[in-house]
Amino acid sequence: MNDIKAKLHALCVAYVQTRMKAAEQAIAEAQQSQNDDTKSSAGDKYETGREMAQQETNRNLAQLNEANKLMVALNQISYNGISQKAETGSVIFTNNGNFYLAISAGTLLLDDKNYFAVSPASPIGFKLKDKKAGDEFILNEKTYQIQSIL
Repeated sequence: MNDIKAKLHALCVAYVQTRMKAAEQAIAEAQQSQNDDTKSSAGDKYETGREMAQQETNRNLAQLNEANKLMVALNQISYNGISQKAETGSVIFTNNGNFYLAISAGTLLLDDKNYFAVSPASPIGFKLKDKKAGDEFILNEKTYQIQSIL
């Protein structure tokens, strides 16, 4: 069963790596665009184009920084052992879905089952934290009953 944790962890790492590569590629393209922009007789157009490329670079640098923070968070998560209560790194099975308490990475498909990768700081992550099998909680007028925890 711990194999599920390791596979979900690997899917989250792949998700973050994809985000990092996309941001790095966008930064390189924006910088290339900025370098290719040559000064013409319309000086304002040149400056506007360079400024837009710089803003694009800054936006993608911020996305890369966020992805790096997610990777740091993932590297601190242990995916060994079975938890008695929901904590970071736990897989929680409920009557309304399966959750991996790690980072917000959306829906992960593993062995034909959907798992929702959620951050402990998210509303549902906050509700899941420290719960045990058999516990219930309500979120958005929906009752969740925890069936088991890995």
